[in-house]
Amino acid sequence: MRGSLVSTGASTVTEFISQNIFGLDDPNWFMYLLCGVIAAVLVLHVIAVGALFFIWAERKIAGRIQDRLGPTRVGGKFGWLQTLADGVKLIAKEDFVPRDADAPLFKVAPYIAFAASFAAFLALPFADGAVAHQVNTAVFFVLAVLGLEVFGVILAGYASGSKWSLFGAMREAAQVVSYEVPLGMCVVIPVFVAGTMNLTTIGEMQAGWFNNWLVFHDPFTFIAAIVYFTCATASVNRAPFDLAEAESELVAGFHTEYSGLRWSFFFMAEYGSMFLVSALASILFFGGWHPPIPIDIWILEAFADPDLVAAGPLKDAVPSLVTFLVMLIGIATLVAKSVIGVIVMMWVRWTFPRLRIDQVMATCLKYCVPIAAVCFVGSMTWETLDLPSMNTINRYEVHEDWSEDLAVSTAGQDEVDPDLPEDENYDDESSDVMDGEEAPIEEDSVAVQNGLLLQEGE
Repeated sequence: MRGSLVSTGASTVTEFISQNIFGLDDPNWFMYLLCGVIAAVLVLHVIAVGALFFIWAERKIAGRIQDRLGPTRVGGKFGWLQTLADGVKLIAKEDFVPRDADAPLFKVAPYIAFAASFAAFLALPFADGAVAHQVNTAVFFVLAVLGLEVFGVILAGYASGSKWSLFGAMREAAQVVSYEVPLGMCVVIPVFVAGTMNLTTIGEMQAGWFNNWLVFHDPFTFIAAIVYFTCATASVNRAPFDLAEAESELVAGFHTEYSGLRWSFFFMAEYGSMFLVSALASILFFGGWHPPIPIDIWILEAFADPDLVAAGPLKDAVPSLVTFLVMLIGIATLVAKSVIGVIVMMWVRWTFPRLRIDQVMATCLKYCVPIAAVCFVGSMTWETLDLPSMNTINRYEVHEDWSEDLAVSTAGQDEVDPDLPEDENYDDESSDVMDGEEAPIEEDSVAVQNGLLLQEGE
């Protein structure tokens, strides 16, 4: 029997850099600061560089679906540098503020939208140990922070001084608030099955073959994954749910009055959010950073020390360089799954026509909410009755570090020292014995004796 894949020692990037580059056993404040800056820069590049690639990919995908070629001139045969050329053009454009606009709010709105998308990556793990900040309630944090992006859209529409922009902002507010209900219910299902809101723990629980992914836990979870993806597409304002920027009705919606660099921030936030919700779907339903074939486990088992495998987690039994290599494989796997999710969103955009605002709301309230509710109840019943599943997940085998530390400290408090008097082995807060004297008992108190409740005086 191989050891557990989850490492309680948390082999983080900070520890790897400290031990293998600077030769420090324990990371100091400078190491944490350095790794924090590195994480922020990497996440920024995920959004910025990802937007460059996704805009190019969307143009090529749209071209192929519409029987044309897309970009073919700038940067070679396939137009690789077309997005970069557009970025240079946007930087060179005039930073225009309309006369009737609320200038301070108009200028700050794009950065609020971008900051919400950027900050949500703080608790998103790309692999075990590859996370900017380990949060035990990461699922709640990511959804809560990502929902703040709507404030940037509402501010942009309100501050533009244009009725078209204001209509788009109001549509976005109604749409996002509505679709967060079924989206949240779909997210709760894998959280309940795993027994934790820690995304790292949820991802590690799905290690192994693809049949161990939570999407295959039961039929209700499979349907919930589809509903989640539908609601996530609506929450990031993508067609056919892009009513906030419907050019056939509202010119360009909430960003009608924007141009230049500020206009590009809205699109970087949009593509960053698309990648984020796709990565979250990968972690919650599609195995996270684990490949369909357990290559990562095979590598760990090949380099593991047999004497250490039985003693603890599998990752503690291999050299740190091998652990780092497995982490890189996990990052590449999660990015690949997330890119596939983004491409599916593009595919849907250029395949289905845009819905009307009443159809968008009806899709949420008449279909997504009831289906998500049924999936929630069905999955809970399946888990409670312990019905057969393709998964081999045991929600009680893996716990967060803080709960394990708490269990160890609690176990130490419960031990009885035979060398001490009997009275001193009891805690003041958990016993009626204080300082060797029996605590006073009120006349009408209820005492627990031999597992039965006995009323005094009977």
